[in-house]
Amino acid sequence: MLRLAPPGYERFLQSPQFVATFGGGEANVAVALSGFGWPAAYVTVLPPNHPIADAVIVELRRFGVDTSHIVRAKGRMGVYYVETGANQRPSKVVYDREGDSIALPKQGDID
Repeated sequence: MLRLAPPGYERFLQSPQFVATFGGGEANVAVALSGFGWPAAYVTVLPPNHPIADAVIVELRRFGVDTSHIVRAKGRMGVYYVETGANQRPSKVVYDREGDSIALPKQGDID
């Protein structure tokens, strides 16, 4: 997923910019396992002909994660927004996943 966050501890409405990175629980685990020397593969569905989806694959490969099982199919890239908490204010996460590629496959679309 594409992760967008205002820099530092700024709130969503305080910042004129977002820092773009990639994340998601499963991807984070795959990268961590690979970093510990374990073989790790990532299975998901990403949109075809999409430069951000291409960048996700490159980033996973950079960390040694096998991306050969990623399926490219219709839909959009999942996005989540993170506002880092500060002091008594907790972090806030907003997901934008409706219609993303991983939500659309039917049984048998992924081997």
